[in-house]
Amino acid sequence: MPPILRLLRPKQWTKGFLVFAALLFGRGYTSGTKSELALIAFAAMALVSSAVYVFNDLCDAERDRLHPTKKLRPIASGQVSRTTAAVLLVFCAALGVGLAAGLGTASFGIIATYILIQIAYNVGLKRQPVADVFCLSFGFVLRAALGAAAINVLISGWLLFCTGALALMLGFGKRRHEWLVQGDDRARSRESLAGYNKQTLEAFLLIAAASAVMSYGIYSVESPTARQFPSLILTSGFVFYGIYRYVFLLLGRDEGGEPENLVFRDPHLIFSVVGFVVTALVALSGLRIPFLESAGALR
Repeated sequence: MPPILRLLRPKQWTKGFLVFAALLFGRGYTSGTKSELALIAFAAMALVSSAVYVFNDLCDAERDRLHPTKKLRPIASGQVSRTTAAVLLVFCAALGVGLAAGLGTASFGIIATYILIQIAYNVGLKRQPVADVFCLSFGFVLRAALGAAAINVLISGWLLFCTGALALMLGFGKRRHEWLVQGDDRARSRESLAGYNKQTLEAFLLIAAASAVMSYGIYSVESPTARQFPSLILTSGFVFYGIYRYVFLLLGRDEGGEPENLVFRDPHLIFSVVGFVVTALVALSGLRIPFLESAGALR
């Protein structure tokens, strides 16, 4: 992959799939207009997040050179000049913000909030234990919120809560992997790692995983969408299995350094993702299960 393209980290764009959560659960995919708006929102977030990654690499170039793998990043390795990177940053940010503004005030506000949080993260919060992961996790929540704002639908607070909890699980899992792999030199490449220990990271990871399971379980039963489509509860099995499998890989096999790679490499996680999407589409198409219908009627 060309250095310029690697600098944009296209693999990270997969995080933007959260933009389509509202399109899926709000059944917006039945509307061509809403689907188009969701795609624009996805493009806006991809461009802005790439600008943030470039900004991050510009800020961390010296520190990245001390990291076993980050030293190969385009700026740290000298493959892309700082001037070229800065021009690319401005271009991506301007285009992404422009697309978001075209979607409406709410979408623009979400993108602006995302940018401000990422600036705060790079300027100082990334050095603070716990705050570093929470900043990154809030970005996932904003992606889901952007998807809802772009197509003008409501999104359940429980779904946002679940999104945040899943992001915290991924974040603390990644920190744990970095803490283990980098040994005594861990603070040289990421200052916040000096404030963590293995036990604390594992506790945070398990709290986040349990919160994600709980919040999605409630969403799949008590949200307005679930009340209208009771068979949505069937999707919870895939969510729960995926979370348990991910925790197993992190704590049982010490993986988790690159969450975006792990999710698409492990067949169990692929099964969970595909099964979730297919089951959600079937449930939202109007699948009726008699005993679930009667349970809903008793409320």
